[in-house]
Amino acid sequence: MNNENNLKIIEKCTIAARGGMTLLSQEEVNKMMEVGKGGVHELFRKCCLAVLNHDAKEDDAMAVLERYPDFKVTLVPRERGIHLRFENAPAQAFVDGKMISGVRDSIFSVLRDIVFQSTEKGVGNYNLDESFDITNFVFEILRRGEVHQYGAEPNLVVCWGGHAINRVEYQYTKDIGYQLGLRGAHICTGCGTGAMKGPMKGANVGHSKQRIKDGRYIGLTEPGIIAAEAPNPIVNHLVIMPDIEKRLEAFVRLGHGIIVFPGGVGTAEEILYLIGILSNQKNKDVPFPFIMTGPKESADYFHKIDEFIRFTLGDEVASLYEIIIDDPEEVALKMMAGLDAVKLYRTKNKISYYFNWGLHIDSSFQFPFIPSHENMAGLELFLDRPVEELSASLRQAFSGIVAGNVKEYGVQQIKEKGVYQIHGDKELMEKLDDLLQSFIAQKRMKLPGSVYTPVFEVVK
Repeated sequence: MNNENNLKIIEKCTIAARGGMTLLSQEEVNKMMEVGKGGVHELFRKCCLAVLNHDAKEDDAMAVLERYPDFKVTLVPRERGIHLRFENAPAQAFVDGKMISGVRDSIFSVLRDIVFQSTEKGVGNYNLDESFDITNFVFEILRRGEVHQYGAEPNLVVCWGGHAINRVEYQYTKDIGYQLGLRGAHICTGCGTGAMKGPMKGANVGHSKQRIKDGRYIGLTEPGIIAAEAPNPIVNHLVIMPDIEKRLEAFVRLGHGIIVFPGGVGTAEEILYLIGILSNQKNKDVPFPFIMTGPKESADYFHKIDEFIRFTLGDEVASLYEIIIDDPEEVALKMMAGLDAVKLYRTKNKISYYFNWGLHIDSSFQFPFIPSHENMAGLELFLDRPVEELSASLRQAFSGIVAGNVKEYGVQQIKEKGVYQIHGDKELMEKLDDLLQSFIAQKRMKLPGSVYTPVFEVVK
């Protein structure tokens, strides 16, 4: 059947719980029924719709909601856990009337991370004004998502990059994933399309050739971005973190090395986050392989990124990363060598393989940044600030632009109040504007085919 927008839908469907949501006490079920109302239910509905709208060709959360205005999801209590009833769901998540298995698993990950987590009166005993508690909270969410593997080799590679990449770049991400998969590495990404999907597809083939049957394809997202970067069906462990800061901390504590592909402002945010952490003196001896790579057609992208980093934060921080152009095998070899160093260091220092407790993350990278117009205008973007402080503020600037581009809150802010204004040193503003304009010219702000209207103004 089609809805009013002439989109194919499944009128009604009920699915039974899977995974950790099958073993629930009656008290837990009752609590979920109670909190699964109001704001929590609306958030749950939006996230479910994003998952069902997998492999979407759009990255506008509000547009997705408008396309399926009659979509509903209802929690149905059962003795054997929770069932979910859907109405007017996107048909692309179904085959012959049955929900695709991977999509179904992701739906119950949403139930776990949005509704079940809310039964604990927020965050239980964690004080999220304290850095120590934030890290423990991130650990608990990942543990509940069953992504920790006690005793497993340090072989989880985080892949960052844009959802709005071209076909050549996408193929390159698959080639990298394939080379990593052949060498037994597993993949963690932001779970969406583009550079988040390609490495997983490539690694899946590599794992198949090596007869690795338990490949891990971990997707980490957050409520504000899930509709813009809907989980791809290859993800077999989906975890929804409460906000972007906890998502980023989960990446660096869970992963053993990071590869960055071409992307836009979101990727720039991730790069600055990692540089800000690794440049901290408390982390100077911590091995953490960090490679930026892309096909030869993307060389200018990395030249711009490198130039911006060196100008704003200094040439010294460039030693934290390596740029490799158009050589998937070399990237894989360098990453695997880096993972060996990680294993040696953690073994020697008795740090767990599955979660990097030893990495110091300053509170400026942990506390949520709300991208209001006032907060964006108040960012202190001055070249005389310490590297860690400036990288934290630059990270927040890029995070705000991401929100204005694709997150529901940010998009609504831009509609109501106009574009964000970003202030700072004249030279720094010129470099920042040059970088952002290059993202626009290379069509990295929105999915291919979309017309991009800037949500920011760099005040020089």
